[in-house]
Amino acid sequence: MTPGLPFFRRRLHPPRSLRGRLLAVSLLILSGLLLLIGVLQYVLMRNFLYASRAEAMHAQIMSVPREFYSELAEDREGSIAPPFPGAAAEGPQDGSGPGVSGADPEGGSLVSPGAISDNGSAASGQASGGGGPGVIRGEGRRPLLLDAHTMIALYRSDGTFTDLQAETADEASAPRMTDEEYNQLLAHPVYRVTRDYKLLTAEDGTEHLAVFMILGRPFHPTGVLQMTTDTASLRDVIMRQLLIYAALSAAALLGGSLLYLPALRKTLGPLSNMGRTAQVIDAGNLDVRFLASQGQTEIDQLSHSFNAMLERLETSFKNEREAKEQMRRFAADASHELRTPLTSIHGFLEVLLRGAAENKEQLYHALRSMHGESKRINKLVEDLLLLARMDGAPQLQAKELRLDEVIGEMHPQLEMLAGDRELVFDISCGIIGIYDPDKIKQVVLNLFQNAVQYTDPKTGRVTVSLQPIGSRAELTVRDNGIGIPAEHIPHVFDRFYRSDPSRARRYGGSGLGLSISKSIAEAHGGEIGVTSTPGIGTAFRVFLPCLQALAKDQ
Repeated sequence: MTPGLPFFRRRLHPPRSLRGRLLAVSLLILSGLLLLIGVLQYVLMRNFLYASRAEAMHAQIMSVPREFYSELAEDREGSIAPPFPGAAAEGPQDGSGPGVSGADPEGGSLVSPGAISDNGSAASGQASGGGGPGVIRGEGRRPLLLDAHTMIALYRSDGTFTDLQAETADEASAPRMTDEEYNQLLAHPVYRVTRDYKLLTAEDGTEHLAVFMILGRPFHPTGVLQMTTDTASLRDVIMRQLLIYAALSAAALLGGSLLYLPALRKTLGPLSNMGRTAQVIDAGNLDVRFLASQGQTEIDQLSHSFNAMLERLETSFKNEREAKEQMRRFAADASHELRTPLTSIHGFLEVLLRGAAENKEQLYHALRSMHGESKRINKLVEDLLLLARMDGAPQLQAKELRLDEVIGEMHPQLEMLAGDRELVFDISCGIIGIYDPDKIKQVVLNLFQNAVQYTDPKTGRVTVSLQPIGSRAELTVRDNGIGIPAEHIPHVFDRFYRSDPSRARRYGGSGLGLSISKSIAEAHGGEIGVTSTPGIGTAFRVFLPCLQALAKDQ
């Protein structure tokens, strides 16, 4: 690897900024298009100039008088016959490109047909009356007017090639093709004038444009008259045009760069605004949003996408903060719930160790209290484990059964819990679904215990209702208790939440019953809700999917 190669790689490395890269790509594409246009312009201009020059030469070779070539040599019938009527024969096009048409009298030479001898050489000496360089005059002959650097040659069918311009002012000799190429023209003569031409290379390496005219009678050609001209002047015209085009293209690229930079800066302005907005967004201010309408469809769509992502992130962060707060509160509540019975048990143990164990009555009282507290701890731990399982992957022992039969099995237990309170059942039969019977009983029991706790032991009334609602079953536990204040309703299903902590703890409640009921209902694909009016009562409704509902009253 050469030492300078890494340097050039660094120098040719594409710009890192989007603005610079877009400008570089645009200029590269524009340069490629201008180059392609230049190549096409060269090809088309060259073909046009060459074809136009060939057409002018066709007209010129057709105007050559018969006497100019009839005296050159004798053919089999005595002389070279004139050309085919109205025909100029020329070979297939060998090159393409434009040319300059027309004659240049000032730069031409006058050749007198009478000055050509029988052996094809030009007569020497000065014509009578004087004449300029390259002008040969013969007595009684019309002068032949040719363009500058234009030469005429004759090829006869016997293979003789005569350069008719060898004795003129033009020092160059006429280029010659191979005999095979001339014989092809004689074998396939052209009977009409066309714009076709051939490009020949002279002995000195110069390029010449050639046209041909077939001599002789129809179907009996005796020779080919060839007219050639140097293409240097045509190439000079093409090169001047290409240089002008290159200069204009460079000016266009420079002007385009100067005009494109401000337009590109304005176009990328909305993207720069988004970049500045993104720099100020962090976890503390996720409420910042990108401009949704900046006048560019793609940028606006990107802004909408980023705004939607920010909303999801904000919601996720908010839920995470709430989850952490709930976890902190849950840990604090669980610790408090466990600390109370443990403190009680610890106190009774200290009393017993101080000598209360000697007193049989105090001993039994302490043991009964510790037993109750241990049951409370055991219930709390079981509820916490159940909630943990329901939060993870709830495993239900679900099977097809009738809800009314499940609630019917609980009648004795519910009647015992109700005590002197009035108990009403409003059950519709035939509601069939896929349920876990133990979990459904736990939901009914939790809601019923909650209703019993907050109703008067004598005048209280608890109603258990089961009704079909469309494709769902509605299980309702209603009471006429003290009700729940409106500010507590959104939190009744939170873990360890109590609207009346002292009253709930008096009945052994831990604040997890309603949370467990909600988890069980959601595990069955249902939902739970509550409505309450302080002083009138509370109603908990559980909606569960069902397969069939006959709605027959029991």
